[in-house]
Amino acid sequence: MSPAPRTSAAHVLPTITTDPAVTTALAADLDDAGFTVERIDALWGAEAAASLHRGSRVAALRALATRETTPLTTLATLFVLGLPVDRAEAARAFPAAGLDGVLAAGLLRVDEDADDAGLPDTAHERVHPTVDLRPYAFVDDLGAGSWWIASDLGELALGTALGEEHVLGIGGATTTLSGLQVPVPVRRVLDLGTGCGIQAMHARRFADQVVATDISRRALDIARFNAQLNGIDGIDFRLGSLYEPVAGERFDRIVSNPPFVITPRRDDVPSYEYRDGGMVGDALVETVLRGLVDHLEPGGTAQLLGNWEYHWGVDGLDRVRSWFDGADDVDAWVVEREREDPPAYAETWIRDGGTKPGTAEFDTLVGAWLDDFSARRVTGVGFGYVVVRRPRPVGPGRPGGADRLRRFERVPEALGSNPAGLGATVARVLDAAEWLAGQDDAALAAAHLRVAGDVTEERHYWPGNDDPTVITLVQGGGFGRRVDADTALAAFVGACDGELSVAAITGAIAQITGADEAALSADLLPRVRDLVLDGLLLAPTS
Repeated sequence: MSPAPRTSAAHVLPTITTDPAVTTALAADLDDAGFTVERIDALWGAEAAASLHRGSRVAALRALATRETTPLTTLATLFVLGLPVDRAEAARAFPAAGLDGVLAAGLLRVDEDADDAGLPDTAHERVHPTVDLRPYAFVDDLGAGSWWIASDLGELALGTALGEEHVLGIGGATTTLSGLQVPVPVRRVLDLGTGCGIQAMHARRFADQVVATDISRRALDIARFNAQLNGIDGIDFRLGSLYEPVAGERFDRIVSNPPFVITPRRDDVPSYEYRDGGMVGDALVETVLRGLVDHLEPGGTAQLLGNWEYHWGVDGLDRVRSWFDGADDVDAWVVEREREDPPAYAETWIRDGGTKPGTAEFDTLVGAWLDDFSARRVTGVGFGYVVVRRPRPVGPGRPGGADRLRRFERVPEALGSNPAGLGATVARVLDAAEWLAGQDDAALAAAHLRVAGDVTEERHYWPGNDDPTVITLVQGGGFGRRVDADTALAAFVGACDGELSVAAITGAIAQITGADEAALSADLLPRVRDLVLDGLLLAPTS
């Protein structure tokens, strides 16, 4: 028996259409109703919102039961809770777009049972949502913004496992990647595997034009609808796999949350378009990374999410490093945020598809995943972020043959609960790497550095001792790095105010401590480079 989910007749996916007259009127209705994150949260409160996040609607429904029916409560019931409402209530919620217009757009359907019951009129028909449509708020370098984002109904609304054509909405990966995007204006951006279009919409805020691709026609329909609903133009939606729709084209920026989930290639395992690229293991991520250089303009950057496998005797980050072997014309920075063992990885993604633990289907799928991992000698799966840059041509300030950035690290606490603003950190790191590549030790010693404004220092002492036993430099923003320091490095960082050169500060510390200046310089310079790269120290051009 195949455990792959099937779409029931009641959940046949409708075609989402984009009539400008309907989307303009619908936006007015949503705006007039106060369909915002703040107003929705206020409807049922923080506890009910948290309960919804855990997959239960009970608390939210109890809160709504105490409130008067308004267009806002109707919209929240339909599109956030995924529950039907009376036709008359639905009609009042769409005075500008009209209920018939919203039905025609594919966002709602009328209860088929009510139609078949031979009712004399439509007064008691029930209207059901066919999509999830909810407000979304964000903050980036251009300020605060808000949109409405449509996607397919989730497991809670459907009451069944997801269909294989499911189009995912806003999730943790969404905010992670949007926060990782570099907030620097550019001409053209590629969003590879756009899904519901959210990354393309974010990218458009900093780009003249965005090309958004996907293998799913339904995803492109929904992404096009979302852009139009929010009045966003300048996005070219194209159907196709990976780089096929942009063959021969180059971009100033590429962003992607590709369908990287490692899935057994078996007929009895569902293949979800939104997360499964159809390749074995992590081959899709490897393919995407290897293809970046052919589609980046000089100076162009890429920010992506991905998975990579650990094999018996082979470290996962070493495997990713090998994908850049021979790519001397790109900088690469990979951050692994977490690692899961095979059972945990399998269970995570099987639950994500809506199959519940404790069922025969769940156990069958776990067995399929573990068989696949065992056959390919996989011992774990890493997840994280990849930043790639194609450097500008050799010129003043960057000597020919400068070493490319190769940074592969594990930062488990990389984002914490707030990924916003990491894009600016990424931009600073890339700028610092480019600056450092042009500085030999003599040039670095002559540089005037400044300590970043978010850096603080922690000191710990044994009781009664005057000298610290532990000194830690703490970065308040970015990746929140904590760097162990000795007294010499702490003194050096404390003196970096842009007035004195690295050599002058080193000489002063050597004179005060009685250390050999040449030996102290040899010890400090590599660590100073790391602090500049991490953003704790700022280069003169920063």
